Amino acid sequence: MRQAAAVARKELRQIARDRRTLVVLLVVPVFFLLLFGYALNWDIRHVALAVDDRDRTPESRSLVAAFVHSGYFDHIGATDASHADALLESGAARVVLVIPAGLGRDLRLGRRVPVQLLINGANANTATIVAGYALVILQSQPREAGGSLALAEPPLAPAPRVWYNPELRSTLFLVPGLIAYIAMISAAISTALSVVREKERGTMEQVRMAPLDPWMFVAGKAVPYYAVSLASGLGIVLAAMALFGLPMRGSWLLLLLAVSLFLFAALGLGLLVSSVAETQQVAFQLAALLSFLPTMLLSGFVFPIASMPPALRAVTYLVPARYFLVALRAIVLKGAGLAAFWTDLAALAAFAAAALALASVRLKRQWG
Repeated sequence: MRQAAAVARKELRQIARDRRTLVVLLVVPVFFLLLFGYALNWDIRHVALAVDDRDRTPESRSLVAAFVHSGYFDHIGATDASHADALLESGAARVVLVIPAGLGRDLRLGRRVPVQLLINGANANTATIVAGYALVILQSQPREAGGSLALAEPPLAPAPRVWYNPELRSTLFLVPGLIAYIAMISAAISTALSVVREKERGTMEQVRMAPLDPWMFVAGKAVPYYAVSLASGLGIVLAAMALFGLPMRGSWLLLLLAVSLFLFAALGLGLLVSSVAETQQVAFQLAALLSFLPTMLLSGFVFPIASMPPALRAVTYLVPARYFLVALRAIVLKGAGLAAFWTDLAALAAFAAAALALASVRLKRQWG
């Protein structure tokens, strides 16, 4: 252990002198969090809404007000059937609400009233979300007006209740993924450059001549970056709570355990890359390729794993961020205990141990 401690002290001094490494570990993660946290958002607001009100009663005006007060729609003005197509075609309006004549009278009589929505479907995802907003408003408005605006009588009255994220804020889904994404990139890349730096500067030969075991060398390299990355990772979590309202419903100790295992997995991946690459440029490219793309595309951060083809789903089991996201969301959003995600933590521990072991074996071969 004294050997590993000596390497760790040397690496800490190197990190303190290398301002680029400190920027990567401390400043870049916060920058990414602010950039992606504010820019990457699936909630759609300020949807341009035109209204073709053929009834002009208090009930119709109440319906229009419900759309506007929802916070998702901006009323751009009135229209009629002859101009609705032109508004949608030009993009001036994304939705046209057509209120039929007699709506107020039929509502007062308790009749069901068909209400038409003309939606620009050029962007299918946006159109689906906007249609969902409008459906919720139409279903909730009759409770206030005393009638019904549904297009057809449903066989069952829906009463949805959303758990863990009742407001359906996409931020609460995306921010945990950003934490995993940022931590993986910063930890893997910085560690990948550490061993290669020794090779380029010629100090690797001195390390090989020292009475130092490869396992202790790997441990000494990993510990300083773990400490700095842990401080950075927890700082990202706290910043997400302060800036984006990320809740903390679970145990801080479990969060610390999950973050630690994930960082060891990232550090092991970085050390494995550094044992393969011969230059810092190659190490940077390999680390970015192995950390950036899988974490973004194959972890469930952006795209649901269940929707992927079977072959691609099998590949996701090799992505540590997949397991970390399950544990992180369970702790932060659900307040779940260890029994709910212990298999994911075990998978993270196995990945970290395998990566660190492979890095040690490769370095031992190079030790001669």
